[in-house]
Amino acid sequence: MNIIPAIDLKDGACVRLFKGDFEQTTEYSRKPLTVAQRFSELSVAELHIVDLDGARTGSQQNQAVVEGIAGQTTLAIQIGGGIRDTRTLLGWLDRGAARCVVGSLAVTEPATVEEWLDEFGPERVVLALDVNIGEDGVPMLTTHGWTRPSTTSLWDGIERYRDRGLKHLLCTDVSRDGALAGPNLELYAQIVGRYPALRLQASGGVRSIDDMTALRAAGVPAAITGRALLDGRITAEEIRSFPQDG
Repeated sequence: MNIIPAIDLKDGACVRLFKGDFEQTTEYSRKPLTVAQRFSELSVAELHIVDLDGARTGSQQNQAVVEGIAGQTTLAIQIGGGIRDTRTLLGWLDRGAARCVVGSLAVTEPATVEEWLDEFGPERVVLALDVNIGEDGVPMLTTHGWTRPSTTSLWDGIERYRDRGLKHLLCTDVSRDGALAGPNLELYAQIVGRYPALRLQASGGVRSIDDMTALRAAGVPAAITGRALLDGRITAEEIRSFPQDG
């Protein structure tokens, strides 16, 4: 299983939100390039970046930061946050991103995302489906920075894109993101069981390398960690000793 470090960008700084709440922000560094360079020294190949300003306003304000990271590290970058049109997606790819992460639009305008999968290929587009678990145990999709519930289940969301060759799926249990509550192992095991060919990226709740070990045991191909790594709950030595794919 691959570990993917995460950097969230807000006003040019590296931050973390608690459960996606912009009013509960922790700033870690005013030099995200330095953070990314530190991550590049670990035994990882990828970096997950969220442009929180873009997610909130739809206007990308961190292009220079991301371009700098792409140009000054060897990490393959996947970038998300407010990608709502083809021009924005192309702009990120032109700035060195390997993949673009598409979230709300995959629920609200699926025809557009289907076109992107057809045009750019499933290797360049990551489907980000964020969920809240209902009282009946069904994972239901949420959009717009986790502020708007939908009537679409995770399973229906995935099925919509299977015929388009969907490869990369990032799934976050909203209730666990940034909360150090432990990953939703049951949810990810269900996804792996139903869709073993998907390159699933588990996100939300990782506290320690033990959680990574549990995700690997559940068959998860990749997992994202932000706060646990930034807080030192997962050390560089632990990541270097953790078996990575490829």
